[in-house]
Amino acid sequence: MAAPITATAAARSPLLVYSPALRVQGMDAVSFRVSASFPGQRASFPSIRMQRIPKRFQVSCSAKQETIEKVCEIVKGQLALPEDSTVTGETKFVDLGADSLDTVEIVMGLEEAFQISVDESSAQEIQTVGDAAALIDKLIAEKDA
Repeated sequence: MAAPITATAAARSPLLVYSPALRVQGMDAVSFRVSASFPGQRASFPSIRMQRIPKRFQVSCSAKQETIEKVCEIVKGQLALPEDSTVTGETKFVDLGADSLDTVEIVMGLEEAFQISVDESSAQEIQTVGDAAALIDKLIAEKDA
């Protein structure tokens, strides 16, 4: 078990460790934010600012809505999903039951439908419908340029 950290040590330390009595989260090298909680104590430390840390963040897709809709239809067809199943830009292929072979078949179907060619490294990065749609829009823009 790690020894408890004093407030002075926490303020000076570039890396912080966990202690059951004192919980200090994230000295982030990029934003230099620190979040701390001191259960059962009402101490105030001017060098440590208390703030909420968001549990989730939302990712927005940069693909066109029409591309996303077409990709959703192709994915439904490739995976033989019922028409009433919900597939959105945030839907992960794994959540739809797709394995690596299914993902390759989806990419091949997208290449055929959009008349593009997806290289292997880009295909391996595709995790969601939105990822596929954004890649397709990018490849179409490069093709037209």
